[in-house]
Amino acid sequence: MKHTLNLSTIHDHLKRGGIIAYPTEGVWGLGCDPYNETAVLRILELKGRELEKGLILVASGLQQIDMLLEGLPLSARQQLQSACPGPDTWLIPDPNQKIPSWIKGSFATVAVRVSQHPVVKSLCGQCGLLVSSSANPAGKAPALSEQEVANYFKEEIMIVPGELGGQDGPSRIIDLQSGRVVRS
Repeated sequence: MKHTLNLSTIHDHLKRGGIIAYPTEGVWGLGCDPYNETAVLRILELKGRELEKGLILVASGLQQIDMLLEGLPLSARQQLQSACPGPDTWLIPDPNQKIPSWIKGSFATVAVRVSQHPVVKSLCGQCGLLVSSSANPAGKAPALSEQEVANYFKEEIMIVPGELGGQDGPSRIIDLQSGRVVRS
């Protein structure tokens, strides 16, 4: 396992298709460049997760997901503006297919969290949108420490040090169109 805080090194690692583990609001996450299909498939392989389930993206601000906001009704954009940044993940329609299918899985929406976590904000500010999937193999509890990440994944994953954000467990997921809470 590699440990680093150098954003330039992390950016280079991600652009080469590398995977990182990093603290989020409630659990440790696994991330990569969402536009690198090989890296995304590697995360799914490490986790034993099916492609159809889709993955969450994290952003440092709404400007990073402008391409998804363009066709939204004003009320939906205002809802996101008032709720972001925050701990919730929003299911946002992607009718123009701006986000790759290997991120959305079998869904027409994209799961996006505009994070308030300082490490995630720094990472996304330097590297752009990132995949954010809980750092655990399918069926196991999400990692709550660097050591748990290391125990789960013996692979060459770059661990970005930091502390969890104080939230209990993974983020709540809300469908932007219906307002339905999909995961609490």
